[in-house]
Amino acid sequence: MERNKVYAIVFFIQCVYAGMALFSKAAISKGMNPYVFVVYRQAFATTALAPFALLVERNKSCPMSFTLLFKIFLVSLFGITLSLNLYYYAMTYTSATYAAATTNMIPSITFIIAFIFGLETINIKKWNGVAKIMGTVMGVCGALVFAFVKGPTLNFFKTNQNIKNNNNNNDINSKGDHEWVKGSLLMLLANTAWSFWLVIQVPIVKQYPMKLRLTALQCLLSCLQSTVFAVAMVRDVSDWKIGWDIHLLSVAYCGVVVTGITYWLQVWVIEKRGPVFTAIFTPLALLLTAIFSALLWNEIFHLGSVCGVLLLVGGLYGVLWGKSKEIKLETIQQKTEETKELESITTTN
Repeated sequence: MERNKVYAIVFFIQCVYAGMALFSKAAISKGMNPYVFVVYRQAFATTALAPFALLVERNKSCPMSFTLLFKIFLVSLFGITLSLNLYYYAMTYTSATYAAATTNMIPSITFIIAFIFGLETINIKKWNGVAKIMGTVMGVCGALVFAFVKGPTLNFFKTNQNIKNNNNNNDINSKGDHEWVKGSLLMLLANTAWSFWLVIQVPIVKQYPMKLRLTALQCLLSCLQSTVFAVAMVRDVSDWKIGWDIHLLSVAYCGVVVTGITYWLQVWVIEKRGPVFTAIFTPLALLLTAIFSALLWNEIFHLGSVCGVLLLVGGLYGVLWGKSKEIKLETIQQKTEETKELESITTTN
């Protein structure tokens, strides 16, 4: 159970992210400003997480230097604030499924950044290294196929609602090419910023191991940063109004569940298994988004979507296999070195 707990947690994280894509797109489609959305989301997260962090970690102490605080400020700015604002602004030009699909490039981006920072290694002479590379490529290809390749319709639910939703999807896809290009580039930048956040958490957690306080602090800083940005960008005061509707439900869900709870769980997983292990589960959010869209809104499937799903699953398990083999080899090597060191000490005595 202890060994499998990390897998259950990352699966839960992707379930939450699937809900985030669906709720966020619903709120933005109803007219909510994306910059204001980020502010309220981070405000909900800070309010929900801060008391819990102070209560759970009240007996722990860790010095907070100005240098460390400045590092956390920069991580929050470029990893969370920038990523979220780009993500929600890009969603105005795309759909929830498209947003979920493009986030599957995060494993590749994270792998590259982690390799540059020396947190990941590539050994193409071993099968585990090849599996990591090929699995990542398959995952990205699967996401692209799922998003862009339609093909014949697979009518699992032959209803009038299916036809209506299919026509709506065609209307969405008929947007100008320049809007799709703009949305794609913004999503790429958002994913790059998020990948940077995943990687940079490793040294930050080592310097400040209280994960709950760290997450709450990042949420607070991100809220303040997003507020300044939103005030500068949003001129209409009415955009800040929020009522008892899908807007409130979406920001509360994204703030309390996604930002408040999931961020902390993600930091915990990063500390246990590393940034790339966390990122390779990203394709699950796309699968879950498609499933819930079909169940809740009778969204129809296409042959291209099914092929994309198969590539995503194949790539996911390919990277998982390569990563698990790598961890086993590192464990065996570490035990061998410890044994040699012990034998050397024994011989010297």
